[in-house]
Amino acid sequence: MQLFVPGRLCLLGEHSDWAGTYCTLNPAIEPGYALVAGTRQGLYARAKRHADALIFRPALNDGSRPDPIRLPLSLTTLLSVAQQGGFASYVAGTAYQLLRRYAIAGLDIDNYRTDLPIQKGLSSSAAVCVLTVRAFNCLYDLRLSRRDEMELAYLGERTTPSQCGRLDQACAFGSRPVLMTFEGEQLVLTPLKLTRPLYLIVVDLGGYKDTQKILRDLHRSYPVAANAQQRQVQRYLGAINAGLVQQAAAALQQGDAQRLGELMTQAQAEFDRALVPACPDQLTAPKLHRLLTHPALQPYCCGGKGVGSQGDGTAQLVARDRDSQARAIALIQQDFPDMQALEVTLMPTAKIKKAVIPAAGFGTRLFPATKAVKKELLPIIDSDGRAKPVILKIVEEAVSAGIEEIGIVVQKDSLAEFQAFFQAPPSPQLWAKLSPENQAYSQYLQALGERIAFIFQSAQEGFGHAVFCARDWVNHEPFLLLLGDHVYRSQTAQSCAAQLVDRFEQCDCSVIGLTTMSVDIIHKAGCVTGTWQTPQTLLEISELCEKPSLDYAQANLRVPGLSDSEFLGVFGQYALTPAIFEQLELEISNNLRQRGEFQLTTCLERLRAAEGMLGYRVKGDYFDVGMPQFYQQTLQAFYRP
Repeated sequence: MQLFVPGRLCLLGEHSDWAGTYCTLNPAIEPGYALVAGTRQGLYARAKRHADALIFRPALNDGSRPDPIRLPLSLTTLLSVAQQGGFASYVAGTAYQLLRRYAIAGLDIDNYRTDLPIQKGLSSSAAVCVLTVRAFNCLYDLRLSRRDEMELAYLGERTTPSQCGRLDQACAFGSRPVLMTFEGEQLVLTPLKLTRPLYLIVVDLGGYKDTQKILRDLHRSYPVAANAQQRQVQRYLGAINAGLVQQAAAALQQGDAQRLGELMTQAQAEFDRALVPACPDQLTAPKLHRLLTHPALQPYCCGGKGVGSQGDGTAQLVARDRDSQARAIALIQQDFPDMQALEVTLMPTAKIKKAVIPAAGFGTRLFPATKAVKKELLPIIDSDGRAKPVILKIVEEAVSAGIEEIGIVVQKDSLAEFQAFFQAPPSPQLWAKLSPENQAYSQYLQALGERIAFIFQSAQEGFGHAVFCARDWVNHEPFLLLLGDHVYRSQTAQSCAAQLVDRFEQCDCSVIGLTTMSVDIIHKAGCVTGTWQTPQTLLEISELCEKPSLDYAQANLRVPGLSDSEFLGVFGQYALTPAIFEQLELEISNNLRQRGEFQLTTCLERLRAAEGMLGYRVKGDYFDVGMPQFYQQTLQAFYRP
């Protein structure tokens, strides 16, 4: 199993994670808020099962490979190693928490590459904990959600001498920026959409800070403030921080680096006024302030602040652009030789520009009609009264989501039929008989045809195999996958596919369209379960199952908020990262067939385990045309003037 866990950068809101938990003891304390983003740097690993030991083979960001950590799966030994501190403690503490809860055996984790700087405020220790949880989760099928992984990684690190808060483990959610809300034991995560690159500089100040003393001194202000200074600490970590973080979240989504830098500078000034008096020997931070106020840096930076527990540990700066980032780093290395400056660039989610539509099946369930015409070319009557082949409606669905290129997977012997429809003009005789309106529509069809590429599936070996045939054409980009025998109708002004693509670009992970299915048809469809991120709308998927039995679905696939006769089934639309092709290749190269064919669902389940996956409950309806009774129902139900 190939795994990647990024680092974590807290843009704003440090200390608010633990401060917000005190509201259970004092209702006057406000929730904590933090703006967190995963980095593109992180830990790369390969993991496999081991009979009886936990082996962790680390790699440092300088390319060196320290000796492997080898630990027996003993609760006593793991706890002892965790409490000693040091790198091995994070692996041991996390394994200890897992072994207490699950029947697991050993694991061999080869962290073969690390490009994440260590001890630079990027939560490298949390990344190690998350990597350990994720490896066990994937290889022992623990079916943990990303939230579950985050919680166990947090408990694992807290088993060590570390006093980290919950925001460190936000690296479990990948590289997308997240707004985190801490209220008592409740943690709410709101994914944010980064619209432009954000060029940051993380600076190791080369100083010293005592994190444990900082935390001890700040905790004295909780749960009840005894004086004005302690009330000031609570106010900063409560109302003041909340306002700054909310404004920064808006600036980030607008791509406004200037405003984000200004808010960081303001946050540092407020921090100095409110928190430095609570721990002056650690938080006065002369090296930090010399850097932040250095005149030569001002033309290149929009602002900045301290990172983590603050003090003279690490700083972060917002550069104006890529060139300014490089110039500022060179300047820091020149003017502050005892400091180390690192480039950290947060990139926006890749936009989905391509869609794949498999249309290479035999259509055996619609025989003998499919002996004369491909099922994707069977007509339906659209809401505008036009008779359209099914494939046209699917192509139009993709275009409605902003898709620029469409790859249709076909058999070679049916290529001419599809090309004739999309890319060949009508014969002169037919053209002369068309009304002006239909002549214009014919030109519209040919314009659509310019967006379409045809991809061959040489052997019909299942839905997963058809998708795999599009790998080279997709070319390492995220893509929209639409079934070739489904048409869709939105219940809103936004098409179903556009809803899904928007969620992908907001969340930066694979998203599957979901719909409510009754108990009597779930055995015919893909089914999912998980935990709601947004009630009744966005689900963090913890399991996908293809055509489950009713007994299995009732025992394992229930979703909170649905009745006993309802489940969440796959809608027939997928927004996927290109990593799905790695899973498909693994399945095909090892001949892992289901019911004689290569399926997609098993690969989606492995992708979910490796990267995380969301399900979006589409505001719309799907219509299946792949079977006679469903095709008849579609003809009756789809046309709605």
